[in-house]
Amino acid sequence: MNRDLLSRRHFLARASHGIGAMALWHLLSRDGMADRPLPHFAPRAKNVIFMFMMGGPSHLDLFDPKPMMAALHGQPMPASLLQAKKGANGAIIETVMASPRKFSQFGRSGTEFSELLPHTASMADDICLIRSMHCEQSNHDPAQLLLNCGTPLFGNPSMGAWVNYGLGSACQNMPGYMVLISHDGRGLEGAGSSLWGSGFMPSTYRGVSFRNSADPILHLSPPPGISAATQRARLDALRDLNQMHQQSTGDSEIASRIASYEMAFRMQSAAPELLDFSQESAAARAQYGLDAEKTRAFGTNCLLARRMVERGVRFVHLIHSSWDQHISLNEHLANNCAMTDQPAGALLMDLKQRGLLDDTLVVWAGEFGRTPMGEVRRGVTAGKEGRDHHPYAFSVWLAGGGVKGGHVHGATDDFGFNIVENPVHVHDLQATILHLLGIDHEQLTYRHAGRDYRLTDVEGKVVRDILA
Repeated sequence: MNRDLLSRRHFLARASHGIGAMALWHLLSRDGMADRPLPHFAPRAKNVIFMFMMGGPSHLDLFDPKPMMAALHGQPMPASLLQAKKGANGAIIETVMASPRKFSQFGRSGTEFSELLPHTASMADDICLIRSMHCEQSNHDPAQLLLNCGTPLFGNPSMGAWVNYGLGSACQNMPGYMVLISHDGRGLEGAGSSLWGSGFMPSTYRGVSFRNSADPILHLSPPPGISAATQRARLDALRDLNQMHQQSTGDSEIASRIASYEMAFRMQSAAPELLDFSQESAAARAQYGLDAEKTRAFGTNCLLARRMVERGVRFVHLIHSSWDQHISLNEHLANNCAMTDQPAGALLMDLKQRGLLDDTLVVWAGEFGRTPMGEVRRGVTAGKEGRDHHPYAFSVWLAGGGVKGGHVHGATDDFGFNIVENPVHVHDLQATILHLLGIDHEQLTYRHAGRDYRLTDVEGKVVRDILA
């Protein structure tokens, strides 16, 4: 920490109220020291890129091959596994639906991936695949909230908000938590902005939605005819009024509002530069799929994620919707993979080539998996079959940031229905992500409504077997 910053803090600390206290709060907040623990131990990762595949991707068609199911396709599921599992129409779904997808081994590790994920699979030796994820929530909103916020209830801080609160941002001109959204044409579904909100924490910790074209953040650009000097003067006046209001009311959210205005002012120059891909080579653009309509949206977001972590953004949340494939599974799953696989593989390769993968943790996850039983919602037309929600066993993968590459953790039974080896709960995954960032998940707490909250609630253990 430099001498100028220390001397400013000393001076401002002597001003116990008003602009001194507010400015001191801003300096500490900017440097990740206000009401936040420093890392509890040496971190393995500095940044997180969390790719959330909203809707529940089918682990059976992507990550967890079950050859025995091919011989049983169309036959009744074993009654011992069903456990009164019910479909959306209330009828018990009993018929085995084997995946038509071909699985192959990739890399020195020989990890098996579906034919739908050739680009991701090409990075198999850098990927830690967990095939034994599970949770208790079988509906989208609560399961998404559990994965992203640590609880199935609305109103709690998201994982990115917890990381932003715990560690702060290493980037002065960009927020510590950024959100990039794409979809398959059906729009964003599920729990919406609650997945990147700050809940009961100050709003300064929430994720900032960033668009990959035009104005990256709505209303960020100043109106025509407004100079930087004029805008600075207006912000100074607004800050003074807010400070007066904060002193009279004691409302801490006003401090967050002031910090947000100041961040927005700095972002007016930083955001356009971030979106300027002119320094990216034609090969890089092609690698991410920016020149193809199918991959352009998610590819742009993946390239932006790399550029964000280069600039010190702590947590980048990539959200792609929707993988909720109750019908026409083969068609819709292939479409989503065609949109996301090449960019995801390119992101891993690019991070590795630039030496960024060692301290950037990349996570690919949905809120749950899909059933091994077929589901038919609109008649019995061949090819329209889908799969229902399945929280009892599903797959996620991680790469970089201190995890074992080329490693498969956990296993499911011959139908991918139940876990038979090394179960990993959603809270365990969250605890592990925080651990890789140097945070003890039991010590990262926030006082609200008379109790100490944490991302992992009262559960969670670090999955040490996947640590490098």
